[in-house]
Amino acid sequence: MATTSEQQPAEHSLAGEDYPLSAVPPEARKSIWSLAPLLMGFTLYSGTLFAGGLVGPEFRFWPDLISLIVIGNLILGGYSSALGYIAARTGLSTVLMARFSFGSYGSRWVDFLLGFTQIGWYAWGSALIADLLNKLAGVPTSFNWLTILFFTYFFCSTAYIGYRAMDWLSRIAVPAMLILMIWSLSIASAEVGGFEGLQAIIPKGEMGTGAALTIIVGTFISGGTQATNWSRFANSGRTAAVSTLSAFFFANGFLIFTGAFCALVYSGVSEVADSSDIVQVMAYQGLLFWGLVLLFLNMWTTQDNTIYAFSVAGAHMFRTNKRTAFVLGGATMALVLAWGGIYKLLVPYLILLGTFIPPIGGVIMADYWLRHKGQFPALDEPQPAFNWAGIIAYIVASAIAYYAPGIKPINGIVAAVVLYFILSKLMLPASSKASAD
Repeated sequence: MATTSEQQPAEHSLAGEDYPLSAVPPEARKSIWSLAPLLMGFTLYSGTLFAGGLVGPEFRFWPDLISLIVIGNLILGGYSSALGYIAARTGLSTVLMARFSFGSYGSRWVDFLLGFTQIGWYAWGSALIADLLNKLAGVPTSFNWLTILFFTYFFCSTAYIGYRAMDWLSRIAVPAMLILMIWSLSIASAEVGGFEGLQAIIPKGEMGTGAALTIIVGTFISGGTQATNWSRFANSGRTAAVSTLSAFFFANGFLIFTGAFCALVYSGVSEVADSSDIVQVMAYQGLLFWGLVLLFLNMWTTQDNTIYAFSVAGAHMFRTNKRTAFVLGGATMALVLAWGGIYKLLVPYLILLGTFIPPIGGVIMADYWLRHKGQFPALDEPQPAFNWAGIIAYIVASAIAYYAPGIKPINGIVAAVVLYFILSKLMLPASSKASAD
């Protein structure tokens, strides 16, 4: 009796914290109708609109710009779906999978890197809200500190509750956001004169193809690497792969397209101070109120996922089930960064994400499919403190991504897979059981 009564509170606590240190059990798995809207809400983010806005004016609409958007989002969607499939098959998040490919202690580097990127995104989002309210709603800049403070903690409320709260928010917000963006696109298309008008616009042509693809992929590669925090809840590998692809190829691609399209159309309009800002564009179109609604919804549905991802990484780093404590702690760290002016550093931040995050996923995928043949060991099975094959593969692949010409995310993923496969053959026995926990 004592054992049963002790187990039930423990299981309830794990469910309430969304299983940060264990595989998601079968009874907690979700269908595609739950998972797909949540992941789509995660990708429908203002940062993606801004990234599209940076790329749009640089290229001719057809075929250059459209080709870049399709290729970039195929890379992002394929990468994210592959990780999502593994997560559903194992029930594990990225940081838990990293124990096998980086080692018990080595995986803490993955916790730090992924957690830090999410804090950066969260801080940027809070600062963005304040900046746009200054420009569009006339809120005095002297109130920015209070605006940032309020939204920093408001947006993390659903992340604190967990999967079920984010699920219901996404079911309401995603359809509303898609309708608003289609509305804005239709106005922009009519004003520019359709396809012929778009083709007549002379692009700036200052950005290279590799840089554009790095920005498109880098915008959400960190999110794609951590989408396993939700795809691990999928009731099958197919559910996870389809849900993740719908979010990271279609939804994220639609957002990139919307930002690029509107920026291309309005880049020469003097009344639009920043054509990469969809809310400013919508204000010019006479849709200021709806632009602010769109901003609020897409910020909330991504900010809560962002801080949730940080909380999972933090719980794993410190080996505790108290995920909710990291929601509040991460929000506080983001608050300090937002007050410090992180809003001005978006472009270099995106390029760094597109360079140093993809090799993590490459190492994990190689470890799962090539080393473990599609079957991880039990999570409680002792692992080496450091899996040097994974660590070396990550460092070298990141250097290749940073220095080699071409598309940085692809360079990093491919290099990580090849290097880990070779190094694991040379450095790891078939059943490496060295204990370190």
